Amino acid sequence: MPIRAFRMTLHPGQQQEYRRRHDAIWPELDAALREAGIEDYRIFLDPQSHHLFAIMTLTDNHSVDQLPALPIMQRWWDYMADIMDTQTDNSPTEIGLEEVFSLTHEDTSAGENTPCK
Repeated sequence: MPIRAFRMTLHPGQQQEYRRRHDAIWPELDAALREAGIEDYRIFLDPQSHHLFAIMTLTDNHSVDQLPALPIMQRWWDYMADIMDTQTDNSPTEIGLEEVFSLTHEDTSAGENTPCK
């Protein structure tokens, strides 16, 4: 499954508000993300730099690149724009991250885990 990772920047002092808004994510947005093929989406905060690090695991036939056109996505960006760095359309400023290491366990046909890569 494809994985995407990127960095965003939260405005200083907005950690609790960012968490509060995501704890109450809109059901319509949750559904749109799942329908786009996002299997797992995690966001981590570095409190010293205010950087958010996001990792998305996607299905092979995902449609994540179409999310920006959805009205629900645009409304979420508008909702979040006051607490993080954004583009002119209020989409978050995202810096793509390059994978430099991976440690995975894959099943073998015998049902055992292979050595870590």
